[in-house]
Amino acid sequence: MIKNNLHKYSISAMCKVLQLSRSTYYYEAKERTNEDTITTDIIEIFHASHQNYGTRKIKKELKKKEK
Repeated sequence: MIKNNLHKYSISAMCKVLQLSRSTYYYEAKERTNEDTITTDIIEIFHASHQNYGTRKIKKELKKKEK
């Protein structure tokens, strides 16, 4: 919406009307590649255990995978 009206209004004016901070408009999400691999490993371990393992056992399995 803001990008479509840049030729008419300033970003600060549109953010004020939409009650949105300018920092939110300029925010760019960071890539989370490292967390994504850990997440997939955790899900794999959980499903391999037939959804029985809790956090402690999953942590042990992750440590085994590191070695």
